[in-house]
Amino acid sequence: MPEGTPGPEADNFALQIQKAVQHDKYVNTDYIQWTFRNKNHYLWNKKSGKVEVKWEDYTANLDLQNPKNNAIVQNNIPLESTEKDKLLEKAMSYFNNDSFWIVAPHKLFDEGVTRKLVDLENGTKALLVTYSSGGTTPGDSYLWKVDQNYLPTSYQMWVSLIPFGGIEASWGDWTTTESGAYLSQQHKALGIGIPISNLRAWNE
Repeated sequence: MPEGTPGPEADNFALQIQKAVQHDKYVNTDYIQWTFRNKNHYLWNKKSGKVEVKWEDYTANLDLQNPKNNAIVQNNIPLESTEKDKLLEKAMSYFNNDSFWIVAPHKLFDEGVTRKLVDLENGTKALLVTYSSGGTTPGDSYLWKVDQNYLPTSYQMWVSLIPFGGIEASWGDWTTTESGAYLSQQHKALGIGIPISNLRAWNE
């Protein structure tokens, strides 16, 4: 993982990225929906902090503010006991991972995040972001590379879920959503596509 320099320059670089992705419009977005890798389906009420997660024959309703309200059904039958807890944990892990591929450029100033400016070999600069807390896998780091307008084109990952670091994933097919937030619909890593479909972001 490259060395970087924290401070005002790194923070300003991050602010330029957030400006490029219309972060202010994202903050004011009420709802986001998407399907991740044609498998997991989400309806996120950002305003109330509630998420519906569907996969296989399960539907989980997550309350991000009050997890004790979380519930899950299988084929519309409510689940209880230890099976319920394991599946809710899986649903939360899915949401943390799959939403990151949607909203990561909007999480550069989350609590516990460090930002460092990195000089790349080609003479350009990149932003190294490390999450010390939050999510499912704290300690993960991402090196954001951007175009001349500070719009992300890719990031390199050093994450606990992948046994070797530095894998690069592209960020492309950017779209202006109904709420005005600018979101990426297409990623590719190691030549494998990570498709995002049914992507919408809107306000009430």
